[in-house]
Amino acid sequence: MADDEKNEQEEAVEAPEEQEQPPVEAEASETPSEPDPEAPPEEPGPPVPEPTAPEPTPEPAPEPIAEGEPEAVAEAEAAAPAASTKKKRKRVPRSERRKRPKTRERATERKPITRLEKPEHERGRRQERRGVVVSAAMDKTIVVRVDVVKAHPKYKKVVRRSQRFHAHDEQNQAKTGDVVRIVETRPLSKTKNWRLAEVVEVAQ
Repeated sequence: MADDEKNEQEEAVEAPEEQEQPPVEAEASETPSEPDPEAPPEEPGPPVPEPTAPEPTPEPAPEPIAEGEPEAVAEAEAAAPAASTKKKRKRVPRSERRKRPKTRERATERKPITRLEKPEHERGRRQERRGVVVSAAMDKTIVVRVDVVKAHPKYKKVVRRSQRFHAHDEQNQAKTGDVVRIVETRPLSKTKNWRLAEVVEVAQ
């Protein structure tokens, strides 16, 4: 009895192994090996969607270029960018540029050259100053102080300024404290550009 039960269990174990083998054989038959002529035709199952790769866009084939027309093709290629951008003039060196003849009407008679006499200008008015003699110690030279009193242009305050001039006194007639009038003249020395015109008031 025990032997019969063991035999039945072994047969039951072998049966599922045999049942599992056919799918393995079926899988092997699906591989691209030689088709079994005796196997029955498989029933078509539901269609399995295959992953579709993006198809590469076909590049336009270059047009065949005729060997006899390379110049025409070069001109067509040069005309394409020129149409998009403004036409630029080719730079030509100055020596090769087109020269236009200068047309001048020659005068039949020349006018005689006449020189006009220079007009006599009156001597410009020289600057004059009136001031007080501060020093007469030098020979033929006096120092005159000129006081200027004027209002400030912005603040309107009355400002008193003084300036000293060296003047030429040929006869040494001016003394310290005199009120004199001096006139601008040519440079007589490094510091003297003025000369004594007259003594207005004598110091007391």
